[in-house]
Amino acid sequence: MTAAPPSDLLNMAGISKSFGPTIALQDVDLELKKGEIHALLGENGAGKSTLVKILSGALKADRGRMTLASRPFAPSGPLDSRIHGISMIYQELNLAPHLTVTENIMLGREIHLRGILQRKDMRRKVEKALAFLNHPEIAPDVPVRKLSISARQIIEIARALVDEAVILIMDEPTSRLSREDSVQLFQIMRRLKAQGVGIIYISHFLEEVREVADSYTVLRDGQRVGTGRMSSMSLGGIIRMMVGQDVKELFPKIPHKPEGPALSLKNFRGKNMFSPLNLELQQGEILGVGGLVGSGRTEMLRALFGLDRLEEGRITVFDGEKAGDHCRDRIRQGMGYLSEDRQSEGLALSLSIRDNLTMSYYEPYVRWGFLRLGRQKRDADALCRRMNVKARDSDQRVSSLSGGNQQKVALARLLHQKADILLLDEPTRGIDVLSKAQIYDWVGRLAAEGKTVVFVSSYFPELIGVCDRIAVFFRGDLVSLRPAEEWTMETLTTAATVGT
Repeated sequence: MTAAPPSDLLNMAGISKSFGPTIALQDVDLELKKGEIHALLGENGAGKSTLVKILSGALKADRGRMTLASRPFAPSGPLDSRIHGISMIYQELNLAPHLTVTENIMLGREIHLRGILQRKDMRRKVEKALAFLNHPEIAPDVPVRKLSISARQIIEIARALVDEAVILIMDEPTSRLSREDSVQLFQIMRRLKAQGVGIIYISHFLEEVREVADSYTVLRDGQRVGTGRMSSMSLGGIIRMMVGQDVKELFPKIPHKPEGPALSLKNFRGKNMFSPLNLELQQGEILGVGGLVGSGRTEMLRALFGLDRLEEGRITVFDGEKAGDHCRDRIRQGMGYLSEDRQSEGLALSLSIRDNLTMSYYEPYVRWGFLRLGRQKRDADALCRRMNVKARDSDQRVSSLSGGNQQKVALARLLHQKADILLLDEPTRGIDVLSKAQIYDWVGRLAAEGKTVVFVSSYFPELIGVCDRIAVFFRGDLVSLRPAEEWTMETLTTAATVGT
């Protein structure tokens, strides 16, 4: 193999990796230059995570070669990769919630003298990283468990920065960030780029990719199907390479007619909500809920499902039945909840797909005190096929799935428990373009069947494209509720950021 040109920071050539009979990567090439932001694109299961895990030392390739700054590179593990200046920010947060911000950022990077931790030096380094990220308000001594999801994402990025990486791998870094925080992150990426840092950027938000990336590589079914300069490729062209077909209608319109009472909130105020609200939802309605992270959207959903205490007010379902006090009562009354944090709350990662799909509704499989495992597996396999979950079968552990396929499992559980009121918190987070279109179609068909959907999202185009009405929260209050056709991106952004 010829040596990489001096401007090449990284060269990966002929990378292949199989897991048993499953081919994850087949002869994949990727080149990254100094001071370049390179987008790595593809559907869930296309091989993106496997490729960057090989680069970060978490996996070993079966075949292929890598050079780093024109020298052969074959990391023995993640620590070796990090020593060589490669930092990885994973899509799923990997923090110790009981430790402080400083302890998390400096974990494995501690500054010590003769075995004694130099806490002041570590704190100064953390403060410098947080200031670089434009988040000096995050206190270095606060436990991470007390931070919001978006603040925890900032901690992950800060941890990579203190390593002074020459290559930064970012896997869906904006999936938990508000638009304002995302814009700040792009500014930080450009500053790192100006310093010569190479960035591999993985994202399903293609509008953001076009905004920030210089070049791209597209993977499909473990093979590289396209690469080039981002400026020379249209959004439609990228989507065609990713999915192998045209996605003609990203927001499919499934005819449905809201009709009949489904859910009524009277002077409703849950824990962590500032003001009570009144809201009526109909059967067959899709209600979008927008707002910045921490604005009250998730707090409303958690109180609706009984995860947070109801401070005041009343919830009634369908024909005036009072909602029960606990989650199990809400499930019995037809509610289903999808958490925005699938790893901590949405899934039991150590269990199989089959158990995750059916755990909220075991009744069909219980006979004389025993589980009918054969019937459970048949139903779980059928749900996997219906939701297009990429897995060997339903006995596979959920932890082994990609983030997007984990999300599909969490959604499929609501189908299994026959929920009539679906409370979906960021249902398309970490989902590829084609899967998003499938989720939108699924939501529309559920509405056509008379089911009620509450659809919380930070991605405003999908609220406008999918929902019948859109409610916007600002600092704990519901500030506006209008039909979807009366909203624009500008008015939604203004309501979410200013409250008017």
